[in-house]
Amino acid sequence: MVNAFEVTDLLVRYGTVTAVDHLSVSSPPGRITAVLGPNGAGKSSLLKALSTALRPAAGAVQVFGHNVTTDPLLARRQIGLLFQERVLDTELSVRQNLWFHARLFGLSRHRAQQRIDELLGLFELSQRRDQIVSELSGGLARRVEIARALLHKPRLLILDEPTTALDPEARHTVWNDLRRLRRELGMTVLYSTHYMDEAEFADEILIIHNGQVVHHGSPAQMKTRLNSSQLLLSTQDDEAALRRLIAAGFDVVMESGGLAIRCAEPEKQIALVVQVAVVPVLTVSVHHPSMADVYLATTAGSGQK
Repeated sequence: MVNAFEVTDLLVRYGTVTAVDHLSVSSPPGRITAVLGPNGAGKSSLLKALSTALRPAAGAVQVFGHNVTTDPLLARRQIGLLFQERVLDTELSVRQNLWFHARLFGLSRHRAQQRIDELLGLFELSQRRDQIVSELSGGLARRVEIARALLHKPRLLILDEPTTALDPEARHTVWNDLRRLRRELGMTVLYSTHYMDEAEFADEILIIHNGQVVHHGSPAQMKTRLNSSQLLLSTQDDEAALRRLIAAGFDVVMESGGLAIRCAEPEKQIALVVQVAVVPVLTVSVHHPSMADVYLATTAGSGQK
């Protein structure tokens, strides 16, 4: 099977500054991949190299088997793009914006109208086809931009921080749309984000720092590797419970609200911990690391380029 995208030893430089430093990553078709990292980490440069908007200094980039340097036109036809900057003409209607872009991509009049009707239906915009874009909410305008990116039937959708400046409700709507695209159309999605909750929508997450992938895996895998799940316990005598748990080999510390016991699967340890503690237990709760915990643990103290 040909990968949806494949990046091998990618090097991107701006003058003397290295933005992407011999990075390699790939994805099979149909996967949603999130890219996280601090400002200046190389996220946007990676996406631009994949989208043919930036020529790499070295390395190879392929989209569904087409090299973006030697075969950019065929590679570009596989790609739908959505960057942070708004691209719609706010003085034109929804339909006019889509029509203009469809014709730029060389769609015939008949095919352009057919695709516009299909996408307006897919994104529940049919009743707004003649509405001027300046009258749309931020979330609806973003929907139109996603529809615009899909007019030529790309197989890979690349989005650079697609929900920046949107309110929570609009962000939720955009992500419902994107997950539906993968579910119903088998779309491969690659996106960057600064929102940790948005990273949870991905099948795989890449954390990039100083132009390199420093951590990757599914959200569940990355949290498990952090090894910081805890069972939180308060008792009638925390000091006595602490002594008994340490003697039994538990990794436990005293905190202001009680005892914190680090363990891989805290839910399965509750009965044993209560038994070992002996003293009456007042409260029990479980804490698992979030994507924010993973991100901070991965990037903390590394500096930036």
